[in-house]
Formats: sequence, structure tokens, C-alpha cells
Amino acid sequence: MLTIIDEYTRECLAIDVARKLNSEDVLERLSNLFISRAVPKYIRSDNGPEFTANNVCEWLKRVEVQTLFIEPGSPWENAFIERWIKSIREQCLNYFIIFGKKHLDHLVFSYLDFYNELCPHQALNNRPLTGAWAEVDEPLLLGEQIVCHERLGGLLRHYERIAA
Repeated sequence: MLTIIDEYTRECLAIDVARKLNSEDVLERLSNLFISRAVPKYIRSDNGPEFTANNVCEWLKRVEVQTLFIEPGSPWENAFIERWIKSIREQCLNYFIIFGKKHLDHLVFSYLDFYNELCPHQALNNRPLTGAWAEVDEPLLLGEQIVCHERLGGLLRHYERIAA
């Protein structure tokens, strides 16, 4: 699983699920992100062969992106990715028997949407990363309701206040 997270916003920008990912997969994903978002100053990654390959390092040098490789055996140096992988496992994947790549893609992308758009994040005062969030401190008014929106068969839930 190739996961790319913006360290500043903590938004998961991309995820690719495959049995084996190589340097060409990394280059394709990064080039698409650089076109659609922006070219970052640096990229932090582990020392996997898909990141340390000459073609990836040379391409990043050409587009003036610094590489920050974490020390081998030091996952805490890449804490946001490690936390994201732990979250998707504990909150989603551990609850399913996966019946193939299509099923896995559905689970991963459903969780990705939930994580970016609905999931409350402590660092943002329990607001989601990208989704709209209503500021409501008052009790329910007459006719208002709290509605539960479920994803993945009720595993992921989001509650919303609905006016009458």
C-alpha cells in the first residue's frame, strides 16, 4: 500500500493498493500529485526500494524536491503514515474478510473518504480535515434531529444535525 499524507494538513492525498509497488508506481503517483496539488519542498519516506531507486531520486532532484529518508528500523520518524496505517487497520480492515482486490479497494477508499471528510481530528479541535463542520453548541430545537450516516455496514459512523 502506497500512502501519501500531507504532513502539514494531515490529509491523505493518495493511496495505491497493490501486491507489489515499484519505483514506476511511485513516480506515476507523485507526478500526478505534483500536477494536481503542488510540488513540495521535501518528501519523507522509508528506505524501501521503490523510494530509493535511482530513477525516483533523480526525478525528485530534477523537480527540486528534497528526500528525507527515515532511519532504518525507526518508524516513529514517519509518525503520520504509521498512525494512518494503524488507524485503517484497527478501524476498518481488521473487521473484514477481504475477497479480492476490488473489495479491498472499496474498503480502503471508503475509509479514505471518511478519514478526510468526516472523521474528527484532535489536532483540529475535533473537526474533519476537509469536510464542512457546523459549529453548534446549543441544545436541539423543536423538530431538529440527529441523523446517523453509516458507511461500510455501520462500521464507520457520522452524526449530523438536521433542521426540521
